[in-house]
Amino acid sequence: MSAVLALVLAACAPGQAGEETLPKPRVGLFTSLPIYWGEGDFGEILNGEAEQNWVRAELETRFELVPLDTLEPDSLSGLERVILAQPRALAPSENASFDEWVSQGGRAVILADPMLTRHSHYPIGDRRRPQDVVLLSPIFSHWGVALQFDESQPEGEREVTWNGRAFPVNLRGRFTEADTGAGDRSCEVDGDGLVARCARGAGEALLFADAALLDWEDNRPLPQARRDALWDLLAPLAADRQPSAN
Repeated sequence: MSAVLALVLAACAPGQAGEETLPKPRVGLFTSLPIYWGEGDFGEILNGEAEQNWVRAELETRFELVPLDTLEPDSLSGLERVILAQPRALAPSENASFDEWVSQGGRAVILADPMLTRHSHYPIGDRRRPQDVVLLSPIFSHWGVALQFDESQPEGEREVTWNGRAFPVNLRGRFTEADTGAGDRSCEVDGDGLVARCARGAGEALLFADAALLDWEDNRPLPQARRDALWDLLAPLAADRQPSAN
């Protein structure tokens, strides 16, 4: 009897063959920032020798990342969660596709920076350079918000508190509710314009008017507060959270 009990306990012990591991939720990543592939030498990237971006490393602790080249229906098919981080300008068909995807139950977090402060090795005009100024006005207008930029604000990273958490920002934007006549006003602005919460049909999107949170390029240890802020921002993509329905 004791031998049988020992076998049962061994099968149920953590880390043993009897343990059932739940799959990580799949999350699409659409970005012009060097989060997934990095910005190093192409040979180093192919050989796996390039230093991994901290954001990718952090995201892969909880998500199975799916890098996206487009937001056309074929790319979004099968995904329930998507992160847009300083994406390139969308084609009209991508705007329509992404809006439809959200309306059908998709959940998205969008970091949209009107004045990107991240350093890049590539010069202005190089297609490999991250998008310096986010160009998402068509879909924002369709959802009833506008992204504004105050040119008089001082440059340099600082912290802004939203939802009980301090978020690093640098030359941040500000969302305002806008009746553009282009679509439904489906967003509520929060945090002095730093955030807009948008409900579209069975889905939702959280808009964040800066991308400095994703920066950290020096040799100092990454602050835990930065990791915590990232996960607070990505809370709408939590596996056990159901999208709101309107």
